[in-house]
Amino acid sequence: MLDEATLERRLAMLEEEVADLKQKSAAKPTSINWFDHLIGSISDESAFLEASEYGRSFRQADKPMDEHNNLT
Repeated sequence: MLDEATLERRLAMLEEEVADLKQKSAAKPTSINWFDHLIGSISDESAFLEASEYGRSFRQADKPMDEHNNLT
C-alpha cells in the first residue's frame, strides 16, 4: 500500500490533469456540425451513390436475420 504522502502527490497530479483537460475542452467549440464539412466535398455523384449503397449493405449484413428480413 502507498503511504499518505505518495497518495496526496498522485491525487494532486490527477487534479491538475483534470483541470487542464477541462480547460482544453472548454476552449473548443461545443458543436461543430460534421455535415457542414462534407457539403461540396463530393464531386462524383455516382461514386458517392455507390459508396452509400456499399455502406448500407455492410450495415445490413451485421443485423440479425429477423431484423434484416423485416426491412426488405
